Amino acid sequence: MDVMVLIDSFKESMTSMEAGNAARDGVLRVYPHANVTVRPLADGGEGTTDALIEGLGGRKVELSVTGPMGSRVKAYYGILADEKTVVMEMAQAAGITLVEEAQRNPGKATTYGVGEMIRDAVSRGYRKFIIGIGGSATNDGGIGMLRALGVKFLTKDGEEAGEGADALGKIHFVSLEHLMPELKECDFQIACDVTNPLCGEKGATYIYGKQKGIREEEMPRIDADMKHYAAITAERIGVDYAAREGAGAAGGMGYAFISYLGARLVPGIELILDVIHFEEEAKKAQIVLTGEGRLDLQTAMGKAPVGVARAAKKYGCKVIAFAGSVTKEAAACNDNGIDAFFPIVRGACTLEEAMQREKAMENLTDSVEQVFRLL
Repeated sequence: MDVMVLIDSFKESMTSMEAGNAARDGVLRVYPHANVTVRPLADGGEGTTDALIEGLGGRKVELSVTGPMGSRVKAYYGILADEKTVVMEMAQAAGITLVEEAQRNPGKATTYGVGEMIRDAVSRGYRKFIIGIGGSATNDGGIGMLRALGVKFLTKDGEEAGEGADALGKIHFVSLEHLMPELKECDFQIACDVTNPLCGEKGATYIYGKQKGIREEEMPRIDADMKHYAAITAERIGVDYAAREGAGAAGGMGYAFISYLGARLVPGIELILDVIHFEEEAKKAQIVLTGEGRLDLQTAMGKAPVGVARAAKKYGCKVIAFAGSVTKEAAACNDNGIDAFFPIVRGACTLEEAMQREKAMENLTDSVEQVFRLL
C-alpha cells in the first residue's frame, strides 16, 4: 500500500510535519509494510516558511529589519535543502500582528523590511524566491520594499516621496538607476490567493484597508493616490498592471512584484504542491491523507486540504481528511474531492486539553488507525 500524507498545521498544537508523522504512525499500526510518504503542507500564508524548512530539510537565516511602523524587528527566512530556493513571508517584516491595533496606520506603514530581507538573500547569492504576501499591515503599493531594493520614488521637487500610503500621491518620477542589477537574474514566485485589482471598489484600499486602520473617509483619497502611483509606474515601465488579478494583494504588494520584479502570482496551495513535488508522489499513491485544525465551509472553498484533494483526484487517489473539529458546513468538502473526513477528538474535553501537542498527536494516530482498520 502506498499512502501520501499532507496535513496542514493544527495552529498552536501540531506543526504540519508533526501531524503528518502522527498520521503515518496510525497507518503503520495496521499496515506495517506500507510505503507512507509524509510531506509538509501549507498555503503560502503564516507558517509556510517553517513547514517547508521542517519538511524539506531547510534552514533559517535570521536578521534584523525595518518593521511596518519603522522600528527594528527580528525576522527570518528559509533556505531549502537544495541550497537554491529561498522561502519568505512578508508578514515577518510587515505583518499586521507586529502592530498593536491602536498603533495601526497604513498612511505610514512600510514594506521596507521585506525589501531588506530580499536584498539580504540576493547578496548571499540566492536567485530563486517563494514569497507569501498575506497578513500585511501595509497599503503602500510595495514602494517600501522597492526602495530597499534601490528604486527611488521622487516628488516633483526631486525629493524622496517617503514611506507608506501617504507617499503615493507625492510620487512624480520613478528612478530605476540604483535598482539591484542582480534582481534581473532572480525568479520570484508569489503565493497569492486573492484576485483583487490594485484600485477601485474591489481594490486593495476598499477591500482590505479597514482591517489595517484606514478610516472610511480616507479611502477615496488613498485609492486615488494608489491610482496616481500606478499611472506613474505604467508610464515608467511601459505596461499597466493595475487591473491584473492579485495586484491588490497585501496593500498593493502583488502589483509591485509584477511591475518591478517580473514576478508570477500563483495560488498558494499550487505553489506549495509544486515545491514538494506532489504530483510525482501522487502518481504512486492509492490513498492521500490530509487535514487541518478545523474543517468548515472555508476549507471547501479552496483551503489547503481541498487543494490537495483536487490535485490527488487527477490520479484517482482516495482522499481522507482529519481535523481537530468539523462543522456542519464541512460536508461541502465531500463535493470538492475529500471522500470522507473525521474529527480526531475522542471524548469530552476542554479546548486547551484537545490542543495539547502530545494529546493531539495521540488522537490523530488513533483516529487514523481506526480508519485504516476499516479499509
